[in-house]
Amino acid sequence: MKPLVVYVAMAADLIHPGHINILKIARELADTLEAKEGVKGEVVLGLLTDKAIASYKRLPYMNYTQRYEVISHLKEVDRVIPQDSLSYENNIRALQPRYVVHGDDWKSGAQSKTRQNVIDTLHELGCGELIEPNYTVGISSTQLNLDARAIGISTNARLSLLRRLINAKTPLRICETHSAISALIAQNSFIEVDGKKLEFDGFWSSSLTDSTSRGKPDIEAVELTSRLNTINEIFEVTSKPLIYDADTGGKLEHFVFSVRSLERTGVSAVIIEDKTGLKKNSLLGNEVEQTQEDIEVFCEKIKAGKNAQITSEFMIIARIESLILEKGQEDALKRAFAYIEAGADGIMIHSRQKTPNEVLAFMKAFRIRDSKTPVIVVPTSFNEITAKELGEAGVNVVIYANHLLRASFIAMKEVVEGILRYDRSKEIETKCMSVKEILSLIPGTI
Repeated sequence: MKPLVVYVAMAADLIHPGHINILKIARELADTLEAKEGVKGEVVLGLLTDKAIASYKRLPYMNYTQRYEVISHLKEVDRVIPQDSLSYENNIRALQPRYVVHGDDWKSGAQSKTRQNVIDTLHELGCGELIEPNYTVGISSTQLNLDARAIGISTNARLSLLRRLINAKTPLRICETHSAISALIAQNSFIEVDGKKLEFDGFWSSSLTDSTSRGKPDIEAVELTSRLNTINEIFEVTSKPLIYDADTGGKLEHFVFSVRSLERTGVSAVIIEDKTGLKKNSLLGNEVEQTQEDIEVFCEKIKAGKNAQITSEFMIIARIESLILEKGQEDALKRAFAYIEAGADGIMIHSRQKTPNEVLAFMKAFRIRDSKTPVIVVPTSFNEITAKELGEAGVNVVIYANHLLRASFIAMKEVVEGILRYDRSKEIETKCMSVKEILSLIPGTI
């Protein structure tokens, strides 16, 4: 006869006494069923996949395999199966459990809809009952996560986050940061949408904003060592992955050393564009002279970079300028597949059009032939389309590439002009964050 199932679902990233309490209750229920009915009672744990967890909160510290290894060795658990979404419904229908066990903390808030779906599914199937033990006082996964984040993140753990995130959710939202304080703002900002936390997934180190924040032109004037100093300052106070804008990557021999330096620092990916010569901003298009690199030469640069990296997690992403330079979709697609063949871990397709039409056309044609390679876009010009809509079109990563720096220019200009106009600072105080708020944002100050 089939075992009598008691079902529990967990992320099981940071195991604490509250989890153990739930599992002990599930074990007791299974043993009682077995004693009463003479049929084996089985505790089945639905382990949420990375994708399921990322759909409503941050990616877990441990990946699914690591969490499985931990949870499957607990004596209270008989079997571990994946739960591929926040909803329990598919596993309940497959298992027909006698009991589903979850703490009573989900009766309100973000998981209340999930709870109701469990009740409705059990009622429809007529197979079991929801058991809700009291929430364990004095312990919180949320607080443990905050404490862990305050301690920091290792270089290797941060480096590998981008690949894990790409595999777990679509699309990723990446925010430009040009300083430690801008990165802190980007990391700590979030909103609630339909009970789910929506936040940025990582940072973009832009050559444009890094050079502009130093008062220098956007012509690769800031060398790698200086930019790495900024990245190290960002990494000291944050825990999210970072993508590095390397412009053309420079000469092949120089790019090899850049890859090693970035990887050693903990950067998750580097993006290089297929242009040659002195850097000119892509949004200028054909208004200035810009030359696209030969496909074969750019492929050799990609291969050299891939051969130079030490870890398998580091990503080299090829940025295609064909649409910017009005060479058409066929040239863009030809280059995309050549760069992937050369070893590129992802493709960035760029456009300066005011609508997303040519990017969407590229995505449609690209995804017919390649459903897996990550695609990155920067919708600075075509800014009416949402990240969600881009994700639905097959885009994996959306980068907001220069907005924090641009916003800071306006804010600072208004403040300095206001002080001059009124000959005092009283009138512009509403445009400034309080010193107390600033201090509370910086770890270790309060």
